[in-house]
Amino acid sequence: MSNEVKKNYTKAELDKMSNAELAALGTELDDVTVAYRKERWPIENDPAEKRAAAGIMTWLIISIVMGIAFLGVYLFWPWEAKFHGDEGLLLFSLYTPLLGLTAGLSLAGLGFAIIQYVKKFIPEEVAVQRRHDGRSSELDRRTTTALLNDAWQTSTLGRRKVMKGLLGGAGLMAGLAIIAPMGGLIKNPWRVRHEMNYLGDGTLWTQGWSMARNGAKLYLGRDTGAIAELHETGKGDHYSTAGVSRLVRMRPEDLDAASMETVFPLLEEDVNDGDKYDAERDVYEQHMHSLHGPRNAVMLIRLRSADAEKAIEREGQEDFHYGDYYAYSKICTHIGCPTSLYEAQTNRILCPCHQSQFDALQHGKPVFGPAARALPQLPIDIDEEGYLIARGDFIEPVGPAFWERKS
Repeated sequence: MSNEVKKNYTKAELDKMSNAELAALGTELDDVTVAYRKERWPIENDPAEKRAAAGIMTWLIISIVMGIAFLGVYLFWPWEAKFHGDEGLLLFSLYTPLLGLTAGLSLAGLGFAIIQYVKKFIPEEVAVQRRHDGRSSELDRRTTTALLNDAWQTSTLGRRKVMKGLLGGAGLMAGLAIIAPMGGLIKNPWRVRHEMNYLGDGTLWTQGWSMARNGAKLYLGRDTGAIAELHETGKGDHYSTAGVSRLVRMRPEDLDAASMETVFPLLEEDVNDGDKYDAERDVYEQHMHSLHGPRNAVMLIRLRSADAEKAIEREGQEDFHYGDYYAYSKICTHIGCPTSLYEAQTNRILCPCHQSQFDALQHGKPVFGPAARALPQLPIDIDEEGYLIARGDFIEPVGPAFWERKS
């Protein structure tokens, strides 16, 4: 007696076979041996089966409800930043935890339901298959389809309409919990979102220095790293930022030759140093807004006098520097990393992310690495008191490329 499996069947012969016969033939053709197979619920209307189905549907309902809750929190919960002392701080502080909790429970509910269904309803089976290579024939494709149909039928999911609907709903809500936050990434780049401030106006081509367009006087502010100070009173100890200046104005003599300082825009009304210092005044929050501005950081470089004489100015920007002082954006024109290294011997500005190098003697021109555009240069000067100020805004967008930029 031969153990050879017939492999040549006509379409008519395949059409006459039942799904069970095709499934059995498929296992033989795939060199699969079913060593053990047992139905989970051989007796119809078993009370334990109904309890198992109810447990799975409970997890699916939890998944759907949590998915809806996630969308509700994402769309309607107060999300705008609040700080200590602001009304609504508690609600704002709960926004991110609620997003994580509802999204996590939605995905977990769906996951638990799937795991429980596989464990309690998919037939128990032990099968061994011998590997074989080659393109699948028409016979293999038909029998594989039959095997998939058999798996669907033996899973009993097809006749469980309520569970099937809940599974679809849970999958939909879990998917929305993943996809919906991506909508927050889609923004109109031309839309002005707020008045010009330390963060620009919300468009890609503005930043804190853009306030100079409206006639605001902007100092080059140096970060002192100061933090809130401890105050001891009869009512107890507390920390306060009153009289603490995170940004202070700079004079040319504050910077040695062949050195660099990172500076940020500082509005005249937010100055609290020197002859304008007031120990009771609190400008710490405004200074932090400037520090956190995504495109505000500027490298103020003082060249050696001999090197400054060799500097090549960019056309139209011949007067952007003040003496030996040059101010370049610290945002790399490759993908926006901070160009935080200055090599004084070669006068090169280095970006540590992807090793782009810019020549400070050639208007920040890229000389090595993936960056393709020069660093934007900020026009600077000194005021009547001898402090370094911005004479205007950058004349080109700061940072990496985007579709709308023309330079």
